[in-house]
Amino acid sequence: MDSIIIYVGIGLALLIVLGVGTALVLSRRGEPRAVKPRPGIDYAPGVGDDDTTPRDTPRRTIEQAGGGIDTLALPDDSTDTVDDLAVWEVEVPAPAEGRLARLRTRLARSENSLGRGLLALLSRDDVDEATWDEVEEILLTADLGVSATTELVDRLRLRVRAEATASPEALSTMVREELLTLVDPSMDRSVVTERADDAGPAVILVVGVNGTGKTTTTGKLARLLIAQDRTVLLGAADTFRAAAAEQLQTWGDRVGAAVVRGPEGGDPAAVAFDAVKIGTEADVDTVVIDTAGRLHTKVGLMDELGKVKRVVEKHGPVDEVLLVLDATTGQNGMNQARVFAEVVDISGIVLTKLDGTAKGGIVVAVQRELGVPVKLVGLGEGPDDLAPFDPVAFVDAIVQG
Repeated sequence: MDSIIIYVGIGLALLIVLGVGTALVLSRRGEPRAVKPRPGIDYAPGVGDDDTTPRDTPRRTIEQAGGGIDTLALPDDSTDTVDDLAVWEVEVPAPAEGRLARLRTRLARSENSLGRGLLALLSRDDVDEATWDEVEEILLTADLGVSATTELVDRLRLRVRAEATASPEALSTMVREELLTLVDPSMDRSVVTERADDAGPAVILVVGVNGTGKTTTTGKLARLLIAQDRTVLLGAADTFRAAAAEQLQTWGDRVGAAVVRGPEGGDPAAVAFDAVKIGTEADVDTVVIDTAGRLHTKVGLMDELGKVKRVVEKHGPVDEVLLVLDATTGQNGMNQARVFAEVVDISGIVLTKLDGTAKGGIVVAVQRELGVPVKLVGLGEGPDDLAPFDPVAFVDAIVQG
């Protein structure tokens, strides 16, 4: 009997709680929602290859005001009011100038830098064949590549033989000059971030495999461009990875860059198409499109990447195709680079994790493999740790620490 009374009491208590909760919900129905708008767009695009397909109305659209993305327009059925909307606070990215100088500090803390290892060997009293074998091993371990290693060793042999009594300072200069020749400061490392008047925004396509930090790099690139006084719109064309669009939205929110998104599992080419279309209408300087992290062994997915580029080109040329590579992956990264170069015309390389100092030779190897320059490098985990690549500053950091 006592247990029955207890169960009845518990049941009555649950009914009372449920009734109170229902009453509260009903009492708040119809109240306006106070929301904080994000400087982005939730957009459901149509079919990428068919731009005549009707497209759903965006739930939040961009209005062009004063030549840029300055306001958010609410749809007719929204219960929000402009007065209810809080101002979204955005961050001010660190200036682009001087970012690569941070690398020198990281290199100075390492005993494994490429330049330091070479100088230690070449400073021996007797630089014999065994020493040159060690020099070759250091260069190959640093992912310089076989042909570049052979070339550098041959040139260093000639110079060391000609300057047998070279001082440590002279040896440092020698190594610096030869490394700089291999890195090739003559290559054009500029990134196209805007076009001439009335030509639409510059379009940057970011490609690469899973795990290289591609979406993060896209967000950091937006910060870098905004630090250079560019207006930026991001296209979340990685529709296969559930968190990719949200991750990119967070990056956009932090710096005030609008984001064009599509439904999960939707057509990436459609999202890319719409991003450029909206960016053109909003008169932004640059549209940066993040693509899915395709495995280079998946032929169908690689073909789809080619489709994304073709669809975007209905609006105009793609100004940059930046391939994101992990600087620590060595030969595997080189294999990825080759396959991507066969699908789309790569215009530049972004090397992430270059603060792993022993792998600096990848800069030379990937440039030789693709015939395109390293344009940007990732120096760490911070939001502003993406820097324009400066070959002189890079070599100085390697040699001098």
